[in-house]
Amino acid sequence: MDEVLLRSLTPSVLTVLVRRGADFAAAEDAVQDALVEALRVWAADPPRDAKGWLVTVAWRKFLDATRADTARRRREDRVEEEPAPGPAPAVDDTLQLYFLCAHPSLTPASAVALTLRAVGGLTTRQIAEAYLVPEATMAQRISRAKRTVSDVRFDRPGNVATVLRVLYLVFNEGYSGDVDLAAEAIRLTRQLAARIDHPEVAGLLALMLLHHARRAARTASDGSLVPLAEQDRGRWDTALIAEGVGILQAALARDRLGEFQAQAAIAALHADAPTAEETDWVQIVEWYDELTRLTDSPVVRLNRAVAVGEADGPRAGLAALAALEASLPRHTAVAAYLHERDGDLATAARLYAEAAHKAPNLAERDHLTRQASRLNARGCR
Repeated sequence: MDEVLLRSLTPSVLTVLVRRGADFAAAEDAVQDALVEALRVWAADPPRDAKGWLVTVAWRKFLDATRADTARRRREDRVEEEPAPGPAPAVDDTLQLYFLCAHPSLTPASAVALTLRAVGGLTTRQIAEAYLVPEATMAQRISRAKRTVSDVRFDRPGNVATVLRVLYLVFNEGYSGDVDLAAEAIRLTRQLAARIDHPEVAGLLALMLLHHARRAARTASDGSLVPLAEQDRGRWDTALIAEGVGILQAALARDRLGEFQAQAAIAALHADAPTAEETDWVQIVEWYDELTRLTDSPVVRLNRAVAVGEADGPRAGLAALAALEASLPRHTAVAAYLHERDGDLATAARLYAEAAHKAPNLAERDHLTRQASRLNARGCR
């Protein structure tokens, strides 16, 4: 049974149910029940039309739930609307569903969280980490969003800015491990760019392409992480880089700078450097200054501290880092790197080990542990 196939079909099945009159929260629950049923029965009896099967079963699940909560007349009306088994239209509704989840009745933060959970397939914990909030807080936010949209009709799609934020976070989650998720985010952003002539849509697409171009070089054959400075730049996808730079240049020429264009400009400067030593860190700091002005994000300020450490020396980077909350994710790892650059190997080793315990995933934890072991070994000589 192909779990990738199930994931790819989920948005379209959910859209069919919403179009047929199901409220969003009930439709999502019904689709999840249908996926569980598919996991149970498909291995022994796979359907010839997977999407049609899921639509039929999900709709039946929705009707069953409706019967339990509504009056008899409403139950009978829903039964008459039940679709017959058979092929469903082969239409990709994913991007439309992103817009529907970004409903005007929701705050942008709630709309993003709901879409990531319902369409992107991310867990509540992954979404919470992306937003730098506790998992319980994010769970409450998603529950409130479901309750808010449970009684509204999805005839007023949300705004482009919210959809861009969702696509950006989905890509980031995919880029940190799930290649299919990153590729899906790029595919949807290409669709959006073809429909909407906006520099920030182009900026996001350029950013995705420039980062995705480095994917093959980001991990070694054993699965371990390879830092940007140590990557084999011959493995970077030059076609994707050229496409991303071209899209970015056209967007910047319109003189309507946004955060995704600024991020893409930083990625382009990294891609343009023949070697890590030739990276134009001074210009990267300038772009981080622009990005800080646009977003005032603590994560942006953290990345800026690294760039300052490269452009003006590690002590300047540590001074910039000192202005940030130590609880910020990856703050300890950045401090370790800058202390190593400054020659304080004992402090760096201790901080690398501390950062490993806080790492959000196994690959990053192993990388930081190896960094600590490397410096400890040097200290013993």
